[in-house]
Amino acid sequence: MQIEQSYWTHKNGWIITKSSHLKEKANFVLVFGAIDLITKEDRFYEIKENYPNANILLCSTAGEIIKDRVEENSIIATAIYYEKTKLKFIEINVKNFENSYSCGTGIASLMGFENLKHVLVLSDGILVNGDELVSAMNESFPEDVVVTGGLAADNGRFNKTYVGLNSPPKSGTIVAVGHYGDQFSISHGSKGGWDEFGPTRTVTKSHKNILYELDGKNALQLYKNYLGEMAKELPGSALLFPLCVYGENGDHIVRTILSIDEETGSMVFAGDIPQDSTVRFMMANFERLIDGANDAANESLKKIDSSKPSLVLMISCVGRKLVLGPRIDEELEAVNDVFGDDVVYAGFYSNGEISPLLNSTKCSLHNQTMTITTYSEM
Repeated sequence: MQIEQSYWTHKNGWIITKSSHLKEKANFVLVFGAIDLITKEDRFYEIKENYPNANILLCSTAGEIIKDRVEENSIIATAIYYEKTKLKFIEINVKNFENSYSCGTGIASLMGFENLKHVLVLSDGILVNGDELVSAMNESFPEDVVVTGGLAADNGRFNKTYVGLNSPPKSGTIVAVGHYGDQFSISHGSKGGWDEFGPTRTVTKSHKNILYELDGKNALQLYKNYLGEMAKELPGSALLFPLCVYGENGDHIVRTILSIDEETGSMVFAGDIPQDSTVRFMMANFERLIDGANDAANESLKKIDSSKPSLVLMISCVGRKLVLGPRIDEELEAVNDVFGDDVVYAGFYSNGEISPLLNSTKCSLHNQTMTITTYSEM
């Protein structure tokens, strides 16, 4: 497995940060870019010219990750040459399917399962219901296939996102990349780092990702009571106070509030809030968020079955970026501290993260987490 990396800015154009002379050899290029740049056809055709034989996967972001720093208004291109791993690329658009669940089953029906080890999924982050998508994939893929990835972003606008395969990216697109072979190695980790506060409550009225009532009370009003003066800044301030949803087995996932509806007293989340589930409010803790990134790295390091990964893919939430602000690089440095300098780092800030829960291979949609996938060949 060989990798090279470059990034583009208005000021400097393309700059190569790691060269492995992969122009003709690269078979996969992973491209993350700012919403206003990655849709430019010129940038796509420049990448295609640099890697004429590669499949090129593009995704819009809320910030681009390269090594231990976050770039904005840039494009990060990571070119990979898999020497021993078979790849399969699938592109679909949500408009051609009944719903997000059928998108997941459609991807699985096209993938082929023999010797399949991992599926990387990058999806539209607005038009696709991530919970339905991952639920379908969990039911469709074999249990030992690890699915990770994320939802495209648009720098916190929550308006329109873009994903593309071998063409300039488009809205509504989902791309899945299957990785096959016994010499391919993957590990994964996902952690949040938020503090829980207040009593646990029961969801007494919800529909998919819309929450109406907690313990029979108006959910929005209850939420405002906890926020106090910061309630005036909703929905923006909601990124500081996500919701923890507990699973039956003790696992929990974090859900971010995308918008509020004053008329109905409801809140719209970036993932489903199941009826009758148990939840608890959460709040930002800067040190714990950074520690969470470090924990995610260590969690994935424990699962590595080869000497060292070649690529560390980080997908973190736009909410973490907004909360950490000028300290955002610290969560990337915490990951770098675990894997060291002889590894290529890439990733982006997303509208949602796809990764298994701890001690599981079944993927879940996460919000407000740092998720890590490591890649290598043995």
